[in-house]
Order: sequence, then C-alpha cells, then structure tokens
Amino acid sequence: MKHLDATHIAEAVRSGVTTPAMVAEHFIAQIKRHERDIQAFVSFDPQAVRQQISRIDGALAGVPVGIKDIFDTVDHPTEFYSPIYQGNRPSRDAHVVALLRQAGAVIMGKTHTTEFAYMHTGPTRNPHDLSCTPGSSSAGSAAGMASGFFPLALGTQTAGSLLKPAAYCGLYAFKPSLGLVSLEGVKPLAPSFDTVGWYGRSIRDLGLLARVLIPGLPVVGPLGRPLNLGFCRTSRWDDVDPSVAQTIEQAIAQLIARGHHLSEVTLPEAFAVVFDDHQLINDCEGARSLTKEFQAHPERLSASTLAMIERAGATTWEQESAAKARLTKLAPLLTQIVQPFDGMLSVSCGMVAPTGLASTGPSDFIKFWGAFGWPQMNIPLRREEGELPVGLQLVGVFRGDAGLLSVAQELADSLEN
Repeated sequence: MKHLDATHIAEAVRSGVTTPAMVAEHFIAQIKRHERDIQAFVSFDPQAVRQQISRIDGALAGVPVGIKDIFDTVDHPTEFYSPIYQGNRPSRDAHVVALLRQAGAVIMGKTHTTEFAYMHTGPTRNPHDLSCTPGSSSAGSAAGMASGFFPLALGTQTAGSLLKPAAYCGLYAFKPSLGLVSLEGVKPLAPSFDTVGWYGRSIRDLGLLARVLIPGLPVVGPLGRPLNLGFCRTSRWDDVDPSVAQTIEQAIAQLIARGHHLSEVTLPEAFAVVFDDHQLINDCEGARSLTKEFQAHPERLSASTLAMIERAGATTWEQESAAKARLTKLAPLLTQIVQPFDGMLSVSCGMVAPTGLASTGPSDFIKFWGAFGWPQMNIPLRREEGELPVGLQLVGVFRGDAGLLSVAQELADSLEN
C-alpha cells in the first residue's frame, strides 16, 4: 500500500480486497515511524482515525486524507497556526471536509500551516532533506504526502501556497479555477485569489478528488493525439537557478521527443506589472481579512503579518483599485494568447527548496498565473539521486479544469516513460 494511489486504494476497499481498517493502520504506522522528524501534523489522534472506519463507502472509500489547519473540522481544533486561536473548536466541518466524509474519506488529522496561511512558518520539514523548507502555507499537507502519511491532502493557494510545496516535495498538485470549490469554513486571506487545492499520488487521484469537490465537473477522456503546448518563461526567468532551468528544458526536450508540439511564448511588456499587482492586492485584502485579529490582539501577530498590514495601510484605495483594473484588463489578452494551446508550461519555482525553515523562497512563477484565477498544476520531474525535486507547472485558461486534467495525464505519461 506504500506506493498505491488513492484511486487504487478506494477500488480495493470497495471490492473487498482490503479493509478500511487495514488501510488506516498502514498509514498510522507510517506516521508513528516518521512524524517525529517531519512534524507534518498539528493534530493527530490514531483513535479518532479508527473511529471513522466503521462504515465506509463512496468514491473515496477508506482513503486517508490530510487537512490543512485552516479548514474547520469538528473532530480536531482549527488554530491557523496562531496563538489567538489556540484550542479553537469549530461547531461543524468546512464544506469540502463534509464532502470528503460523505465520499468515504478518512480524515487523518490537521496539518501544519503558516500563520493565517501567510508567511510566518511552522516547524514542518522537507522529507527529501530535513534541513530544508517544505514550502509555504500548505507545507504540512505536502510534507505529509511526501512522507507517506496519506495518499491525498487538502491545501489552499493565495500566492504559491499549494504549488510551491508540491515543487519542493516532489508531488502532483492541482489548484482549480477560482470559485469552483466552496470556501465555506475556510479562513480567508485574500478572497481575490484564495483557492482550495489538493495533492495526490497521481494525476488520476487529482481528478478523482476534483469530481468529489467540484460537482458537475465534466470528464474529458484521453486526447489520443500529440499535445500543442506553449512554454512561457515570463519576465522573471533570469531569477531561475541554472540547475532548475536545465531540468525544465530537459523535460521540454523529452516532450518534444515524444511527439508533442512546443511553442515558446513571449508575453507583452504590459504583463510585467502582474507580480507587483498581485502582491499589492494580497496585502490589502489580507489586512482586511485580519482586521479583527489586529484590533484585538496585535501583540499576538507575527512580524511578517504585521508588515503586511503596515504595507496595506500605506496603500491608497485608488492604488488597489488600479491594480485590480490592470489585472481585469490583461485577463482577456492573456486568454487570447493561451487559448490556442492545450496548456501552458512554465516552472513552478525558480529554485529547489531552500535550506532552513524561516524562508520558503519566492512564488513569482506561480502567483503570476494565479492572479487571473486560472487552474494550475505541478508535475514533479525526475532528478538524479540526492537532488531535490523540481516542479513543472501546467496552466490552463479559466474554467478549463477538466481539459487540463486530461492534458496533465498525457504529460505525466510522456515524462514517466
């Protein structure tokens, strides 16, 4: 079961090949062996796991899932990695957690996040190198996935919080189009960008969970033809480490060798503002989202969160409105550029996981596309023994999620063979 994906596990449970209890005990044992080093969980109780498996059925029958600690859960505290909310017990599950339970999933526990899913990091370590960061606010879910603690995990993304940990930890990840997945019961940061996303052991796992959390999402079968892909470096490609750039370019060469068509795309200079506009909007909306915490307990907020609030205070309403207007104006132009392709490729992160836990590195190549609310995926790339993971980013146009999942499967197959 160590290498089985969630789709396989659910099929095995439904067919009687294995039992939910056997599945749960396998993952509980894995957590007991490695959690001391990884520190993925902020809340884990083996007995609470066992109590869920008396009656399991559905699309996710018996599949363990890790839950980022900004989602409300009735059976675990929800604390947002903030002393302000220590011991906070929600009265009901977040909408997506309820959907997971209804589909037969087993909630394994709550995974570490950054303070309010922003910058102040927790204790979680990267399983590939314990001296390195596992990434930003969905770090506990990503590190737990990479450690074999569960085959599916929920995260969120506002700037780079889902794809960056996926890139650093070597995982498949899917961030849907903005607004497709309910945020009821999820602590907001910047509503213009906040999106529920998830990690899986395979592309088919990402699609399986997508159809649980996005009712009505179409099923797009195999394309059965070479892909027509774009490759966009953006204006910040000079910030990419040479070894990461080389790995991305090797992957592109492999895709071409497999018969896919690749075209390099250079964006107009007007798109250079997207990075800073995303940051400005993120700051202003983040400050508004945390107004009650700042007014009641400013001494309990981290320096990074206070700095965000200070930057927002120095930003005028007109400046924020202008930033939003620029993104709105650029969105149809970007759609026109990307629409002819099956998907757009880029790098997920311009570096491998940095050493230390205090800084997670920039999210520029992720937040650029996230600024428009488009679906994004991370596809882990093979590296030499001992090298840290690198992620290939796949992007689709707004609400092109179903087709993007199909494209991702073709890509993954081409890169693995």
